[in-house]
Amino acid sequence: MSGLFITFEGPEGAGKSTNLQHVAESLRSAGCDPLLTREPGGTPIAEQIRDLLLANHAEQMNDDAELLLMFAARAQHLNQVIRPALAAGRVVISDRFTDATYAYQGGGRGIDVRRIADLETWVQGDLRPDLTLLFDVPVEVGLARAKARSALDRFEQEERAFFDGVRNTYLARAADAPARYRVIDGSGSLKSVQADLQPIIKWILERWHA
Repeated sequence: MSGLFITFEGPEGAGKSTNLQHVAESLRSAGCDPLLTREPGGTPIAEQIRDLLLANHAEQMNDDAELLLMFAARAQHLNQVIRPALAAGRVVISDRFTDATYAYQGGGRGIDVRRIADLETWVQGDLRPDLTLLFDVPVEVGLARAKARSALDRFEQEERAFFDGVRNTYLARAADAPARYRVIDGSGSLKSVQADLQPIIKWILERWHA
């Protein structure tokens, strides 16, 4: 059996987490029970790494250390959660995956994408998402939403140029692989965004039934 691997991506405040729940509920109502998970995180060890990555520290975290921690959490997540669920034929939906590493550590931090790609191959082998939903909003809209919802984590406190790099990288990756990505305008109302998701929900169910 082979499951279906779907990832939700987007910059801060794009609405991906809220809409992930909507998609999951729609799938459940149709008889499909997806496994929901997130990155960094998804297992007890990976969640501890997540806490380390998001927390504000007196000591500045080195960019390479940040990148390696992301992939350390991902290796644990893949082997303990994602791969077993896919092997059992489950639909797996992850709130962020490796596209976020290209966007944040590549586009935001400026780490050479070839180094990210090497780690991606090492940790993942040939595993890639079957479908990636990219929720896109202008940087100023996303940051305003992030500030309104909770205290800002270490990434959310970065400068505007960092988030410009994140968004531009996401959009460039989507343009380079249109068969895998669906770009969703997250700046509209929740109702309009969820209407845009209906054909995607139908696609997931068709693949799941196949």
